[in-house]
Formats: sequence, structure tokens, C-alpha cells
Amino acid sequence: MENAARPPARLLDRTALALRDDLAAGRLGAVEAVRAALAAAEEHADLGAFAALDAERALDRARRLDDERAGRRGAGDAAAGPDHRLGALHGMPTAFKDLTDVAGLPTRRGSELTASSPVPDRHDPVVERLAEAGVVTVGKTTVPEFGLDAHSENPLGGAARTPLDPSRTAGGSSGGSAAAVAAGILPVAPGTDGGGSVRIPAAACGLVGLKPGRGTVPTDPPAESVRNLAVTGPLAHTVADAALLFDALTAQPASPGAGPSLEAVQDAVGRLEAGERPVPLRVGVTAASPFAPELSIGLATSAFAALTTAGARLAGLGHAVDEFVPEYGDEYHRDFRTLWTSGLLRADLPEGAEHRVGPMAANFLHTAGALSAEQIDAAERRMTDWAVGLRAQFAVQDVVMTPVLAFAPPEVGHFTSLEPEANYERQCLFTPYTSMVNVMGLPAVSVPVTRDEDGLSWSVQLIGRPGDETRLLRLAAQLKLAAGADA
Repeated sequence: MENAARPPARLLDRTALALRDDLAAGRLGAVEAVRAALAAAEEHADLGAFAALDAERALDRARRLDDERAGRRGAGDAAAGPDHRLGALHGMPTAFKDLTDVAGLPTRRGSELTASSPVPDRHDPVVERLAEAGVVTVGKTTVPEFGLDAHSENPLGGAARTPLDPSRTAGGSSGGSAAAVAAGILPVAPGTDGGGSVRIPAAACGLVGLKPGRGTVPTDPPAESVRNLAVTGPLAHTVADAALLFDALTAQPASPGAGPSLEAVQDAVGRLEAGERPVPLRVGVTAASPFAPELSIGLATSAFAALTTAGARLAGLGHAVDEFVPEYGDEYHRDFRTLWTSGLLRADLPEGAEHRVGPMAANFLHTAGALSAEQIDAAERRMTDWAVGLRAQFAVQDVVMTPVLAFAPPEVGHFTSLEPEANYERQCLFTPYTSMVNVMGLPAVSVPVTRDEDGLSWSVQLIGRPGDETRLLRLAAQLKLAAGADA
């Protein structure tokens, strides 16, 4: 395979925000946008971004949206009234992970066990919400089996690759979605993040990836529990594009325009470009991981350089950037694994599933099944106490900044070539800073900072307080703008 990096040919050479504006104004049709996305998907098929494409239905919906827009334009915008406004993402192509139900498409979950499950006849709530905003679903993206891994290879033969170096993994579990956005197949895409599954592929593919706090997105489960790990968040090239999709996920606004997060990002960019310094924040920087001392965490030189560079840029903007050393305790590695693997026991899997899934899922089912309910409950209680204590430590800072990946995305096949226990440990070493944020239920954003001599991207993670998604996006925009990048 050709390993040289390929420049991302963004959909029709537009950001998602520019595409939104062109679609809303009628300068571009939904059919044109969808055809461009499908053509790009074919061109970049070697990236393994898609588990399935749905060209016929996507084009049919795009035609209906174009007809709808033409009818409303014919009626006159003023006469149409507020009830006849177009959706905030009218005509924009996107795709959903093959863990999420889309009516009419199989939900295979990257597993032979569920590959033949009945095709859903109803959308998952997040699909319904974005459909109401006007998106066109062009297909389902590649995931690891049941979304368990920090890469996106599965027993069905799927393997999502980063466009920055197609020999390497795109990360997981939203790896297919990240590869599609990074390659310019999709302008933006929603991912889900239960232990880093938006932020990890964002870092692997050089994208912005926002993990909202627990309960922030209305279609996510709201339970305030450490077992409730997964949330939905955007993957995008720019912070403004991420804010656009985040506003749609939270249904703000219903029609084209600047929602609260997008407005805040645009305001931050405008103020910096006008020479104003931002309101200073306390930014605590740490490379400590809760997986230590059980695991020996080692940072690649490029990962440390990105952290140092980001700290210097934020300090240059007037933020108070200082070292932060949290006390993680010594039980996280064991208890997080119990939480993570025991989730499979609550899944609706058929009898004998352990013998019909891939090695990693089988290992998780076996080890979790060996635990008693009392042991699982005890781990949950310890993790709950741990999360409360660590949130109190983090609250001393406005933002905590860490690396995202400890080392470069490995080549496809690296993780799966290992025995399950070694595979799991290696994934923890690869992503030692992300899962703790899910346990705490806090928001975080992965922001690309530097590129190395091989063209790989290196990112930092900005972790905020509850409800701080918009402030994190503002800070991410400031960080990118300070580097002279498109915010």
C-alpha cells in the first residue's frame, strides 16, 4: 500500500460552515453535495472508512431536500414564516457509526455475531435529531467490534486508516468517521466517546474532536453514573465546524445561523484577530496518567513537544499555564477495566456469544463473567468515589491540559496481532489520558497542535468543568489561531 500522506480534499473544497451557508442560500444543492461525498468515498475506499454506503437512499433524500428548498424559496422567505425555515444542516452529507441504528441499514457493530441482526426500522434518537436538522446519511462507518477498542479493525474485515499515513490506524472507536472527515469525504461527522472514542481518532487523523460532558447532548443517556460512559460529539477539521455540529446535536439553533457555541467561537476568533487578548484562564498542564504506576507510561518526543508547544501558545495569549500534578491513587487501572468490560454483560447478546466473537470481545466476556455482581458493584463504588475526588482536584483549574496519544498511531494489524491481555494493555499505553474524563463525566476537546517530520498530527486534550463545552471550544479556537491555523 502507498504510505505517503495525501492532502485532505475537503468536500467541494469548503469547510462545513461554508458548505452549510452555500446549501442554505441555494448556491449549492443537496444532490451535488451528496454526489461529491459518494464520489470521494469511492476515491478513498482504501481508507476503510465505511462499513456500508447507501447511495440510492441518500440521493433520494437529497432530491427531496432540494425540492423542499426550491418550494420554500418560491414562496418567498419572508412569506414562508419561521415554521418553514430550513434545518440548520440542510442538505449536509454525513454518516453514523455502525453502532448506531439508522432505519433501513443493518447495524452490524463490527461483529459476525450481530451482522445478521434484523435491520432496524427506526432511527436512533441522535440520527432522528440530525435528520430534523437536515443532514443526509450516506452510510455507516467502520468500528471495532462492539466499539471496544482504540483502533477500528473488526472481525468482519473492516480496518479504518488515517489519511495522514494509510498504513496506520485511524484510532477508535470512531475511526471510520474520523477517516471520512479527514479525507474530505464528509464535512463533519458525529462520533460516540465512551473512553476516548472521539478524541483518539481525532488525534490520529489531525481533527478537532469534542467529547461533551455526561448528559449534555439530549439524545444521550442522562444518568449520573460512572457506568454511563458514552456520549455523542463532533469530529471536524476546524473548531467552528465542530461547534456547528455540536449546536445541532443540542438542537441550538433549529435553523441556519450561529448557535451559542458557534457564535462563541466566531466571537473568540474575531476578538483575537482584532488584537484583543482573551480573558485569562488557569490552565493546569499534566502528563501524569491514572494508569500509572500499574503501567509504565512513556510519551513519544512528539507528544511531549505538542504539549509544550500548546502551553507556550496559551501562555503567549495571556493564560496562566502551570504544571498540575493530580493524585490519581492506585486502583484506577483495575476498576476501569471492570467497568469497561462488564458493560458487555448488560448487552443483549445471544447464548454462546463468547465463542462467536473476536479474541478481544471473547476475553472481555470471559474475564467480566468471572466477576461476581458484588465485585462489579464494589468497583463501581470505588470509581464513583474516585471520580468525585478527582473532579474536586480538577476544579482548582479552569482547564486541565494533557496529551491525547502517548505515541504515534500504530500500523493496522499491530493491536490485533497481540494476545488479548497484551492488546488491552498496549491500548491503555497508547491512550492513557482519555478514559478518566469519561469516568468523571467532564467535557474535553482534542485539538491538533503540531505535525512531525512524517506528517503525523499531534494533539492536546483540553478538559473543562461541567457545562464548559463552549468555553473549551473558544480556547481550542484561540490555540489554533495562535498557531496561524484555520480555527
